[in-house]
Amino acid sequence: MKLAENIKRIRPRTWIVVALAAVVVIGGGTTWAVLSANASSSAQAATTTTTSVAASLQTLQKTIDTSGTLAPTVQEDVDFAVAGTVTAVAVQAGSTVTAGDVLATVDTLTVQAEALTAQATLAKAQATLASAEADDDGTDTSATQIAADEASVAVAQAAADKANAAVADATLVAPVSGLVTAVNLEVGDTTSGSGSSSSSSSSSTGTGTGTGTGTGTSGTGTSTSSTSTSAFTIVSTDSWEVSLSVGETDVANVAVGDQVELSTDDGTAFFGTVSTVGMLPSTTSGAATYPVTVAVTGSPEGLYDGISITASIVYERRTDVLTVPSAAVTTAEDGSTTVSKVDADGNETTTAVTVGETVGTLTEITDGLAEGDLVAVTTFTPGAGNSGTGGAGTQQGTGGTGTFPGGGTMPEGFDPSQLPSGGQFPGGTTNGN
Repeated sequence: MKLAENIKRIRPRTWIVVALAAVVVIGGGTTWAVLSANASSSAQAATTTTTSVAASLQTLQKTIDTSGTLAPTVQEDVDFAVAGTVTAVAVQAGSTVTAGDVLATVDTLTVQAEALTAQATLAKAQATLASAEADDDGTDTSATQIAADEASVAVAQAAADKANAAVADATLVAPVSGLVTAVNLEVGDTTSGSGSSSSSSSSSTGTGTGTGTGTGTSGTGTSTSSTSTSAFTIVSTDSWEVSLSVGETDVANVAVGDQVELSTDDGTAFFGTVSTVGMLPSTTSGAATYPVTVAVTGSPEGLYDGISITASIVYERRTDVLTVPSAAVTTAEDGSTTVSKVDADGNETTTAVTVGETVGTLTEITDGLAEGDLVAVTTFTPGAGNSGTGGAGTQQGTGGTGTFPGGGTMPEGFDPSQLPSGGQFPGGTTNGN
């Protein structure tokens, strides 16, 4: 009776507080149970796998990865060496020519006349010399005359040679093989005879000692391009080079002659060698870089002027290096290194080894193993939920009318301190009745 009376004295608001506390306790316990179950499930999903891998001989190489632009090695600007009127143009832009092919001709009337005149002058000088030699009487006067006539013959011969060359220059031929990219004259134009040809290249200029482990031709790596005003421009299609930029921390490792692995954006692979290493850096966004020129080896197909190239400069390559996967090597706090050597029966033995360099996923073994020895490699595979990152969780809920297990409702005036051992209100009791 006393318990019932005490329960009746408890105000309804007190019952609401008690009910909310009970909900939080029960909900918290449920949340902890769910999270514990999930953590246990994820931990069980994580697996480790051990495989045996044989120590093998590999080629280890160190590279510097960079990018650049492809350009033809030679670009020839070709002009007539003689003045005249153009009588024929044998090629057009886009034509492919080989060295010696006719590009154009000018009229030969003037140059042929000049050649005939020069030849007549030479013949006259030769006749005068012959007469002086025939009249030689051994005196100083005769000797002086002969010397003067010999000089006249030499001058006339040079003039005749020049005139004959001009006749030949009236036919302009390609000095190199390649693609005609510009034709800036047509029949009827008058040429000034500025020169036979001039060659330009996108390669770096200047000489000096190459930076790195070797020596060689180096340069500034700069190049300029402009619209050609020459009669013809011929670009080589079988000789290419790549202009690269190398950071100041890497350029010391680059030397003339280093092999370079090259590729285009579409995956076309080809090779080259370092031909020049620039001595003067350029600065972009606060970082100093040095120009490096790579000569493409062979005649790979599908290359075009100006395309982007990815390059790996191989500055060190060693063959027949004994290696194991780096994951097989364990390093202790004192710096000692070991591997788990696997015998024919699958038994593992911890074996001390001496390691060399690590390149990529391979580690060099200099002592402790032989080619073909099996070592254990353990890999860890995370389970679902192990690869993510956790964050702070939040809880929120809404209160309501609480009920106790078994259907019992909170009696009016109930004192929580009077709950029986076990903390649960007896089922079926309503308002203390």
